[in-house]
Amino acid sequence: MTQPLLLIAAGGTGGHMFPAQALAEAMLRKGWRVTLSTDERGARYTGGFPHSTHIEQVSSATFARGGVVAKAMVPLRIAAGVMAMRAKMRRDPPAVVVGFGGYPSIPAVGAAVLRGIPRMIHEQNGVLGRVNQLFASRVDAIACGTWPTELPDGVEGTYTGNPVRAAVLQRQGAPYIPPGDYPMTIVIVGGSQGARILSDVVPEALGLLPPEVQANLRISHQARGEDEARVRVAYDALGLDAEVAPFFEDVPRRYSEAQLVISRSGASSVADLSVIGRPAIFVPLAAAIRDEQTANARGMVEAGGAVMMPESTFTPQALAEQIMTIFSDPKGAVQMANAALSQGRPDATEALVEMVEALAQQGEAT
Repeated sequence: MTQPLLLIAAGGTGGHMFPAQALAEAMLRKGWRVTLSTDERGARYTGGFPHSTHIEQVSSATFARGGVVAKAMVPLRIAAGVMAMRAKMRRDPPAVVVGFGGYPSIPAVGAAVLRGIPRMIHEQNGVLGRVNQLFASRVDAIACGTWPTELPDGVEGTYTGNPVRAAVLQRQGAPYIPPGDYPMTIVIVGGSQGARILSDVVPEALGLLPPEVQANLRISHQARGEDEARVRVAYDALGLDAEVAPFFEDVPRRYSEAQLVISRSGASSVADLSVIGRPAIFVPLAAAIRDEQTANARGMVEAGGAVMMPESTFTPQALAEQIMTIFSDPKGAVQMANAALSQGRPDATEALVEMVEALAQQGEAT
């Protein structure tokens, strides 16, 4: 009997790709074949996927980039991608198609709609992205990573949480060492693409901390490639022990060793930190049209596991004060870590697997 095929479609950011990777890992363990459909940007994040995952790059596009001519070509490129994917599905029909959002997910989910193949979407954020909004009423199920998630009228979702990678689950609930007079680790992560405001503010803020605290700091700072050199120079000028890079392959390990994480509140970042259980200072992306990063962080903040600092108040002085509030209260920091852990959904992948298997059974029955 041929192994059932799961077709996963995801856009080109870590927020889309990391949950997709977690589902791929789980379904392969269950004996399914798994194909990932993404674009050139998404292909950069496939290094962590199991080797048995078949990777396909599809023709897609976004209206967010390019000039007038490029934007005029977007519908044609998307249509070409849908038609190409439809032809592939005819040759090897997937049992289920799961879209994780982003424009590169349109061809696979769109083709599944046209061919009547069981399909679902997973929304990582508390607000549906554009592509998931497009398909919300055209899929058989919606899995929600953040709860509550704003959904269109008449559309229901299932709260699964956001799947995290195996490397995160391996560090689930890792013992937390509170701040003290010994080496302390701060991790700064601005999402998979880095964040300029963190590069602008964090080094200066750490330079405002008391010398005895600075002497204990071990810093991991993920910065955009164009900011990497100046961030490194800033830390060197302050005499701080800092590792700066555009991307860390071992972020889960770094989280598990951290006393504090300063981060954007992308859905994957919030999920990872809640599963591992680490105090965080979240800086939601102000430019987000739907303000989804504020929605993502709300649960962990309200539980007491994190502090939220809007970009409008994110200054070196204000950040230094927040850091010292946490570092000067070890018991409070432990409480924050436990509160963060209380918001974790380490079973999110299993919940998503159950939805996929249920859809597959429905497909077999029709």
